[in-house]
Amino acid sequence: MNIVVVCQARLGSTRLPRKVFLPLAGKPVIARFMERVTRSRLATTVVVATTTDAVDEPLVKECTALGYEVFRGHPTDLLDRHYQVGKHYEADVVVKIPSDCPLIDPSIIDGVLSVYLANSTDVDFVSNLHPATYPDGNDVEVMTMPILETAWQRASRAFEREHTTPWFWDGNPDVRCVNVSWPTGADLSMSHRWTLDYPEDYQFINAVYNALYPQNPAFSLEDVLSLVRDRPEITALNAHLAGVNWYRNHLDELQTISVHETRQAPLEA
Repeated sequence: MNIVVVCQARLGSTRLPRKVFLPLAGKPVIARFMERVTRSRLATTVVVATTTDAVDEPLVKECTALGYEVFRGHPTDLLDRHYQVGKHYEADVVVKIPSDCPLIDPSIIDGVLSVYLANSTDVDFVSNLHPATYPDGNDVEVMTMPILETAWQRASRAFEREHTTPWFWDGNPDVRCVNVSWPTGADLSMSHRWTLDYPEDYQFINAVYNALYPQNPAFSLEDVLSLVRDRPEITALNAHLAGVNWYRNHLDELQTISVHETRQAPLEA
């Protein structure tokens, strides 16, 4: 089975411009992120999917120099970009992992993929986000190429195109969805923010890398949890942003997301 992992990335972020070029342990965020994603044992190909905008040319050059596959697609229609990557690489399965997750644990990627592979004849979409339980920033969404093509043809609302997957999981009876919960039974999705969107997020992630990477470049989710338990001052760096996600802007459109699964950023409240 050809499993293509699509890592969306760009330099034009408005809240934190050029965030994938910020330094982590001596290399750009995109390099450290790709190190972690490519440790997946089950992925066939890992692709950096960026835009056709000229501003992303340095990102293309950087990723090419690092030896990674790069695909350039639609700047704002992420559903189209993922579909075109899958089509180009003749994928059977496409996996969506955004580059704002530089603490992603490859064992979680393989865990979600294993659930898909064990049920491949009976499911179209498998993720660990609907509902989420892992610390925010361990996002894995797996979709078959046939259902991705169907979504590409049918999804019509702007947020469905921009965020790639809502057409699959937001109460669509035509899609066979499975969710993978954290086996611990815990839910840290609204309390532990490990994603990169604001300057404070970078401060947190940089502190984690400085503490863990020199001793163990392949540090795990459990290592990060132990670190933040022992050093609460690191968690405090972006604690005020815990629970902030894109859902907050579309509560009137999303059928399956409640107000308890998102919150406004302090500056937006």
